[in-house]
Amino acid sequence: MEISGKIIAVLPMATGEGKNGQWRSQDYVLETGDQYPKKVCFNFFGDKIEQFPLAIDDVVKVSFDIESREYNGRWYTTVRAWKAEKNAGADSPAGSVVASPVASFDAAPSTEDGTGLPF
Repeated sequence: MEISGKIIAVLPMATGEGKNGQWRSQDYVLETGDQYPKKVCFNFFGDKIEQFPLAIDDVVKVSFDIESREYNGRWYTTVRAWKAEKNAGADSPAGSVVASPVASFDAAPSTEDGTGLPF
């Protein structure tokens, strides 16, 4: 999947020691340029941090995978990025999320007042 927008926050790097050695994870917050902007926190893990350096105000298109895992009866979801292209969203007027559609639907039918809202 892909999402485009502007980096609005770079969170502190997390590091630790695991069974496979030392690890690093860098979180970023991206804001889309849609009519109703969305904020999405994603991360780069390991060598991807240096391969795709990002800073606040960078306009980017980020390719990512979403993964959930269970721990002690609770579920945790990670948006793990694997590629970032700077200034990729500069061509388009608004950021967006691109994904394979799970289901499609038609726009809401128009109402008498022209708002398209059923209430």
